[in-house]
Amino acid sequence: MRITTLSTWALAATLLLGACSKKNSEETEPDMVIPPDPGPIAASAADRVYLADQSSNTVSVHDPSTNRLLGVIRLGKGRPEFLSPLYDMESNVHGLGVSPDGKTLGVIATLTNAVIFIDLATNTVKGKVYVDRNPHEGFFTPDGRQFWVAVRGKDYVTVIDVEKMQVVKNIATEHEPSMVVFRPDGKVAFVDHSETATLDVIDVKKREVIARVPVVSKFSPNLVVTEDGQQVWMTHKDVGKVTVVNAQTYAVEGVIDTGPGTNHVNMAGPGGGTRFSGASAGDFAYVTVGGENAVKVYSRQRQLLATIPVGANPHGVWPNGDGSKLYVGLENGDALVSIDTKTNTKLTETGSGQAPQALLYVVKAGGGSPGASGLEAFTPVTPVNIRLVPVGTQPVPGVGGGATIRPTEDLDEMVLALKQLAANTTYTLYLSDSKTALVAPEPVISFKTDDGGAVEVNAYYQIRLRLAGRFAVVVLGDKNPAGAVTLTQP
Repeated sequence: MRITTLSTWALAATLLLGACSKKNSEETEPDMVIPPDPGPIAASAADRVYLADQSSNTVSVHDPSTNRLLGVIRLGKGRPEFLSPLYDMESNVHGLGVSPDGKTLGVIATLTNAVIFIDLATNTVKGKVYVDRNPHEGFFTPDGRQFWVAVRGKDYVTVIDVEKMQVVKNIATEHEPSMVVFRPDGKVAFVDHSETATLDVIDVKKREVIARVPVVSKFSPNLVVTEDGQQVWMTHKDVGKVTVVNAQTYAVEGVIDTGPGTNHVNMAGPGGGTRFSGASAGDFAYVTVGGENAVKVYSRQRQLLATIPVGANPHGVWPNGDGSKLYVGLENGDALVSIDTKTNTKLTETGSGQAPQALLYVVKAGGGSPGASGLEAFTPVTPVNIRLVPVGTQPVPGVGGGATIRPTEDLDEMVLALKQLAANTTYTLYLSDSKTALVAPEPVISFKTDDGGAVEVNAYYQIRLRLAGRFAVVVLGDKNPAGAVTLTQP
């Protein structure tokens, strides 16, 4: 058999050229310079809380020193106007990440595949970068030079050069990455997923996955790294659990049953506080549990310490600069809640933008000079929340569900979210004069459940004016008044 080989000279030249190319490549990617941990920082009038509002397509801006909504940064039309041509506007404002110096906010709009960078001293857009299908959450690297975003509709994390405002790399991950955060030393990043039961560990300098940690569920919307670099806490919304992973060895330390609709997690408490790049400090983990309208508090050893009722469907959660307070966005309450972490009690509730998702507390926003201009006035309206349960039963977390109804541009938006119905089955939501039977029925929307008997669907309808003296009733069948009443208001 004849084997063709390179000559000795050609092989040496090739190796030399490769070595030079590698050296030049490494020289263009300087080592990361990470600012030191500032430690706990007392609250000041320059701090701000930002919420990504998915229905109004705004970023709400709150002054936590006065518990006041200052206004919103508008990035697109409120629902349902996003169904019309958008041109240069964004839709489904969802994810947030802030630069280490507190001067730039990265905002992710999932429907228009956009990462929008906002100058927090002026509340104006510095630039936009469009990525691939359905980006979800992202964060700045600890040195602030790059923004990494998990592209949920694909199988990679996209790296954006913030100065150049352009994509420089896609890092392959498991399918449907959900969020990316960085260990405080800047050496590794952690990525959870929406359709794969793993936690990916990425070598930041090499930009490649170096470990894959099996976890209990394929759907994890959120994660946080502790500031000491020792743990990763990640949520599993579909099964109501939290997995705790050792951030050094990548071994699973334990799994906690937290409750239905477990959504976001963050650290707070003594010695704690907000940091950067997705890390936070504190002795306790705070978990938003949407199905119980509560925030649950756990020790670092995974022991339940407190359950705090906060309001309709808590979603995003973030501590202030010293960990003494925690801020929570109510997705179905259109409000911002504050919690005292010393007593684990709810302190305040302030109206905000519509359907808040991610939330960030930024210490000394805008580098200590947060902008007051550029904000649009916004008048919050408290949504109507209707609980739906099986006929003849009392509410049980995770069973049945409910509807949230809020005003939009011209119509009302109704978000219907139900669980534990028959799989792959059609039902209809009616308004009725009776809880237990259809009396003067008015059909609102028909829907079909998924393989697990769940559904989440939006409808746009002038419904609030029709609610007085009437009840929401879910009936089996496609607009069939003779169908069996399955769910009703308690």
